[in-house]
Amino acid sequence: MDRNLNPNVINSIDPPIDEASSWLAGREFSVDKPLLDMAQAVPSYPPAEELTDYMAERVKSFATAQYGPVSGNAKLKTALANHMVGVYGGSIQPNNVLISAGCNQAYCLATIALAEAGDEIILPVPYYFNHQMWLEVLGIKAVHLGCNMSQGGLPEIDEARRLISRKTKAIVLVTPNNPTGATYPPDLLRGFFKLCQKHGIKLIIDETYKDFLTEQPPHQLFEISDWGGTLIQVYSFSKCFSLTGYRVGSVIAGENVIESVTKIMDSVAICAPRIAQDAALYGLEHLTSWVAEKRNMLKRRRELFNKLFRENNLGFEVISSGAYFAYVEHQYDNKNAYQVAQDLLDKENILSLPGTFFGPNQERFLRFAYANITRKEITDVIDRLNVSFNKP
Repeated sequence: MDRNLNPNVINSIDPPIDEASSWLAGREFSVDKPLLDMAQAVPSYPPAEELTDYMAERVKSFATAQYGPVSGNAKLKTALANHMVGVYGGSIQPNNVLISAGCNQAYCLATIALAEAGDEIILPVPYYFNHQMWLEVLGIKAVHLGCNMSQGGLPEIDEARRLISRKTKAIVLVTPNNPTGATYPPDLLRGFFKLCQKHGIKLIIDETYKDFLTEQPPHQLFEISDWGGTLIQVYSFSKCFSLTGYRVGSVIAGENVIESVTKIMDSVAICAPRIAQDAALYGLEHLTSWVAEKRNMLKRRRELFNKLFRENNLGFEVISSGAYFAYVEHQYDNKNAYQVAQDLLDKENILSLPGTFFGPNQERFLRFAYANITRKEITDVIDRLNVSFNKP
């Protein structure tokens, strides 16, 4: 090992999506049995045509090529604050908002503002792997909170309470969850908020997938008068407007947290890309119906996926599911998740992610990202799994 390199970085987990993509190197897939890529959770459809038309005009403006305010476009911050109040109620002001280059960066900004090497942050398992990676890079200890897989993968407050120490700075929750797809009930989120409030630590909630919930509101935490003392929400425009490559997200928190993350943002990126912020603002102002249409489309895909899994003996059981993916338990006693994922690619041309990418004790699980594929392709997945599991 190069002794000049940071050992925290060297020893952190490798990027799982890159590893899964590397499995495709040198492979060829036939027309009769094409690759079904259910690995990375990305929209299977392009941005709205009216949005791309608007952006084609905006890119001609010199302003989009210049730096902007460190905490983000003032109009976008106001529009997002108003949007979130419309979803959650309560009171959110523009000075509670920072616009980031995606939700991953929002999480990185928030955690580095809270903790330093040697501190602890509680992560439920299975975790979103980039959350774990970032803490490892910083030398912050990720304290793993087990989830009840027999209850749809929900974290347990009593267990979290036992894990809190004098070094704990925050608890991180992702809802709708990645990788399980599970939506955490409002009462559970309020319980975690009260737990964090009592212990003087932060509750970071990643709500990247909140735009695909069919029941609103996801919680009422912003209605708590002093929510800013405890709650930090991180969010992404990537999924709702199909802008994954634009890299635009947000941190919503108390003013003192926003002041801190603004300092870090200035050091890291100066500001989120101006063109991406313009796209997000346009989406908030004009694409409500378009987002609703995509939400309903993905709901139908999820319903089809769950229905077909229930009706067929496929060697997998759905533990929980959401708009973009399902977390499934395999029934192969002699294989771990990594081996099952490799078999699915080798035999059935299905690319999925093994549960071992999402933390310890996940050898029985895989994540299938069905938002990536069409309804027809979902039925193809079922047909291939039927053949693979039930062949003599």
